[in-house]
Amino acid sequence: MDIFALVAEDKIRTAIKNGEFDHLPGMGQPLQLEDLSSVPEDLRMAYKVLKNAGFIDDDKSLDKEIRTLQDLLRCCTDPEEKQRLERKLNEKRLRFQRLAEDKNWEKSKAFRRYEAKINDKFGPSDR
Repeated sequence: MDIFALVAEDKIRTAIKNGEFDHLPGMGQPLQLEDLSSVPEDLRMAYKVLKNAGFIDDDKSLDKEIRTLQDLLRCCTDPEEKQRLERKLNEKRLRFQRLAEDKNWEKSKAFRRYEAKINDKFGPSDR
């Protein structure tokens, strides 16, 4: 074990003894793990960094934003504000559509690779 690991371990033990970890947010709650199965393994860390920095829209959050904008549009009475909200809603819908197309493309690409491996192993099906 190197010196940095020893120092870190010592600091962690001291913090535990001093109760510094006793009242952390989420303590005792289950971890909320993200499903990153659609992201290639070698890109997951970069994906998490970009997503945490706000450069990647998650389809669930994008869908929520779309629903919120639709609700705002229903209640809006100001024509200028309504026009601004409609533009924003159209942008979000386009982004959501692109995201859905990208996911479907990746799935079909993965399926083709998988199908090729099956055909290599067992031969093409007679269908």
